[in-house]
Amino acid sequence: MNKLLFLFIIPIQLCAQGFTKDEINRWEKQAKQVTVIRDNWGIPHVYGKTDADAVFGLLYAQCEDDFKRVEMNYIEKLGRMAEIKGEDELKNDLYVRLIIDSSGAVADYKKSPAWLQKLLNAYADGINYYLYKHPQVRPALLNRFKPWYQLLWTDGSIGAISTGDVTEDEVKSFYLGGTAPVAGIKNLFEDNTIGSNGFAVAPSRTESRNAILYINPHVTFYFRPEVHVVSEEGLNAYGAVTWGQLFVYQGFNSYCGWMHTSSNVDVADVYIENITKKGDKFFYEYNKKQVPVREKKIILHYISGGTIETKAITAYYTGHGPVMAKRDGKWLSVKSYNRSLTSLIQSWQRTKAKGFEDYKRVMDLHANTSNNTVFADSKGNIAYWHGDYVPRRDAKLNWGKPIDGTTSETEWNGLHTTDEIVHVYNPATGWIQNCNSTPFTVSGSSSPKRENYPAYMAPDGENFRGLNAARVLSKEKSFTIDKMIAAGYDRKLSAFEILIPALVSSFEKNFSTNDSLYQQLAEPVHVLKEWDFNSSENSVATTLAVEWAEKLTKTLQRIYIDEGWDDQVALVKKFAETATKDELFPPLLAVINELKSKFGKWDIAWGEINRYQRISSDIRQQFNDDKTSFPVGFASAAWGMLPSYNSRYYPGTNKRYGVSGNSFVCAVEFGKKIKAKSLLAGGESGDPSSPHFTDQLEMYTQGKFKDVLYYKEDVLKHAEKTYHPGE
Repeated sequence: MNKLLFLFIIPIQLCAQGFTKDEINRWEKQAKQVTVIRDNWGIPHVYGKTDADAVFGLLYAQCEDDFKRVEMNYIEKLGRMAEIKGEDELKNDLYVRLIIDSSGAVADYKKSPAWLQKLLNAYADGINYYLYKHPQVRPALLNRFKPWYQLLWTDGSIGAISTGDVTEDEVKSFYLGGTAPVAGIKNLFEDNTIGSNGFAVAPSRTESRNAILYINPHVTFYFRPEVHVVSEEGLNAYGAVTWGQLFVYQGFNSYCGWMHTSSNVDVADVYIENITKKGDKFFYEYNKKQVPVREKKIILHYISGGTIETKAITAYYTGHGPVMAKRDGKWLSVKSYNRSLTSLIQSWQRTKAKGFEDYKRVMDLHANTSNNTVFADSKGNIAYWHGDYVPRRDAKLNWGKPIDGTTSETEWNGLHTTDEIVHVYNPATGWIQNCNSTPFTVSGSSSPKRENYPAYMAPDGENFRGLNAARVLSKEKSFTIDKMIAAGYDRKLSAFEILIPALVSSFEKNFSTNDSLYQQLAEPVHVLKEWDFNSSENSVATTLAVEWAEKLTKTLQRIYIDEGWDDQVALVKKFAETATKDELFPPLLAVINELKSKFGKWDIAWGEINRYQRISSDIRQQFNDDKTSFPVGFASAAWGMLPSYNSRYYPGTNKRYGVSGNSFVCAVEFGKKIKAKSLLAGGESGDPSSPHFTDQLEMYTQGKFKDVLYYKEDVLKHAEKTYHPGE
């Protein structure tokens, strides 16, 4: 036998060993019931006879585009990252395993309704068929996907794990040894570089008299692909999925659309447990009784020196949940809702909702823990819900802090109804916005009133994106899709409307022309004084402002006292009112000196150093100043930028490179026919050899959108490839 041929055959045989002939026959039969049409942007339009067929094709197509990311999401949710990345990942694996129980996912799969089991089977079959048909693909860990894997997630956010304020480092300290940093203090600026924007405008404010929805998640680049799934059972959903999901997470159907922003609604609480030890057993106090602490063995694996090592952990659980930390000598347990069958049911059913009332009935399942929802439909309704899963609690207690776990008086008392949570239905102002900010400015004068709700229901403070969004939405009276996109791409950095005047005022007050610092900073301060606070590629002021503000964040954070309820805008205002020259000017001087050191001058346009580069399919790409990159005029959401672009320096680079921010963005108008435009970060494919790896890259840097192909006749006109999975 030819040696080359022999080497080619062996991998096929090895890959196929795990799949039976009956499985392969079943997959091939189902594949014939699925048609995938790739349009001229590489977007997969998946058509199936049944919902299960559509799911089968959807997962197959996702694997074609980026199997690596599909697999990595499940390795993370299985708590097995250390098996491929080493011992340092053990704390993260244990963190996940304490609160997401695989055995519970298996049990939920077995008891799931027949229609859902078909979808779960199709999900696993689609991925496994891809692996069978692509023996050259080498999974990092998972050679076979199982139907219950999909039940490891609560909703559409892979990172949506709620543990109060308990951190991975605290878990490590408690179970694996070592010290953990003090918990409880959030970074209001890092937190505001992530999240999302969602806008909806009513027919009263649109040119066509149809509602318009703006979908703008801010996540890690290439985190969500753009997809379209259709079946003869009524499914016709378009939007973004998180890699490996069987449902459209943020998107629309023929009747309505939904945009999720990350929510700060309190859905997990930390309980202080009074622990005693009798012999070799632990007990916790509850209603003046001693209750045994439940113990559970968790077996973790990690790779070390090319071999797999094992670490056994005895995990502890009280009636509230897993013990995850120790503070001031007290054990802390976490009560949460991080995985459920109902969550998946809700996520699927909303993709087939037929308007406001139908969508609201789906919300009544109350299984979405991590999201706010901005909604619009074809009848002209717009709506907003701040959260969905909201436990009832004693409103007199501060649930932003650890709670006494020794008494039943601190237990949850069921869930709030959909109409009881903070919401807005068809506001008189005609617009809705949420940017991971307070719901009490969600719709101008039509916003809910803070005093009508318990504090735990909306701990979110205001941020600068929220201010910007309210400004642009209230200003326009006759929106079109293009005007909505223009609003979503407003370049105002509203934080600097507060910070820069404080800087200029202090400079003019505290320095004379004879001061040496005046000589070094006079021209840069003048540039900032003349700035209109809009970010752009050619703006030197943007460079100075962003670089300076990033150096201020440690000072800003020091004056932030965590009371459990956050407000970025109030913090910056407080800083601006009290900042001394010693707080304001050394950071600016450091920026000037660093820019001179790197580039020989300080007056560098933002687009010269703020770049977008996609040269590798690696999940953690290595950036390189010597390789092709593109200028970006956008900046971080932390400073109020609506089209978020979060960039930073990397080892060996003098330029900043973006890693997160706007990802899948879509504006959709609901009328007799759907009209929509969308944009992806880079492109649909994760394969550097594909034309769809970077075909949207320059468009992305400029905010130029493509037309969404929703109707099959339009898809066919722009078809690049039509096939059944496996062909």
